[in-house]
Amino acid sequence: MKQLLLGALLLCILFSCKKEDGFDFAQYPQKWQLVKMTGQIPNSETTGANMAWQEFYLLRADSTFIKSRERNGQVTEASGSYTTVTLADGKYLNLAYETDNSIIGNCTPEPTEELAFISQDKLISSWQACDGPGLEYSRITEKISE
Repeated sequence: MKQLLLGALLLCILFSCKKEDGFDFAQYPQKWQLVKMTGQIPNSETTGANMAWQEFYLLRADSTFIKSRERNGQVTEASGSYTTVTLADGKYLNLAYETDNSIIGNCTPEPTEELAFISQDKLISSWQACDGPGLEYSRITEKISE
């Protein structure tokens, strides 16, 4: 009887184990394009060409990245290194910039950013937590060249 109970318990554990989160970081470079902006005012969502600026992150296999923003015809870039971190509430992308830059969107004086993985193809910036805009990024899945 104990073996039957132990076997049933083992089967329950095996089938209830959470599969790995499915984030595929084996393909590089990865491009994450800004697709939606929201503000603090209700119904202030903008997408596509209507957004105040266009931007993307390009993640490389060597754990470095480039952030590029185009606003009013002017392109600004910043670079640094990144790590992915899994916490109790989910997976995050932590970006550490080489130097301070006006395109860094964060809540602290350090030249860093944190974005949350909502799904394998969706990132959300934490900047909105301190009255910045809500920024949503989608992973571009076609072949990216650097």
